[in-house]
Amino acid sequence: MTLKALYTGTFDPLTNGHVDIIARAARFCDELVVAIGVHPGKTPMFSAAERAEFIRTAAGDLAAAHACKLSVMTFSGLAVTAAREAGATLLVRGLRDGTDLDYETQMSGMNAIMAPEIETVFLAASPEVRHIAATLVRQIALLGGDVSAFVPDAVAKALAVKLNTAP
Repeated sequence: MTLKALYTGTFDPLTNGHVDIIARAARFCDELVVAIGVHPGKTPMFSAAERAEFIRTAAGDLAAAHACKLSVMTFSGLAVTAAREAGATLLVRGLRDGTDLDYETQMSGMNAIMAPEIETVFLAASPEVRHIAATLVRQIALLGGDVSAFVPDAVAKALAVKLNTAP
C-alpha cells in the first residue's frame, strides 16, 4: 500500500519552517502532495506558480533522498476535499507552539467528522525553525529587513527583487 500525505498552506512565502516539515514528512510517506491554498479574496506576494516552483526547488531533493515522490497542487476549498482529490489518506500539519496545537487540534477534529478516512498527523517544528512564521517574514521583508535566515535562498532573492531591495 502506498502512503500518500497532503501538506496544506499558503506558503507565501515558503519558509525554512515549511521546508523542515516537508523534509520530515517525506521520511514516512511514499508520496507527499504539497497543496497551495489559493483564495480569490487574498492577494499573495507570489503567484501560485512561483510558490510551487519554490517548493519544488527547495524540497524536491530532500523528498527524493527519502524515496518520497513530491508533487505540488493548488486548492481553494477544504483541505479534506483537496486530500480526497489527491488520493491522500493523511494530512500533515506543522506545529510551532501551543497556540498552533490548540487551533490544529480543533481543525483535526472537524476534519475527522467530515472525512473519517483521512487521518491528521502533527509534526512539531524543529527547534531551529520553530520561531519562523510566513506572516513575520513578509512583514520583515516589506520593512526592508534581511529574511535570508528564514527562507530558502531562491525565496530570499525573489523577495529582494519583488521589493526592490536587491543589492
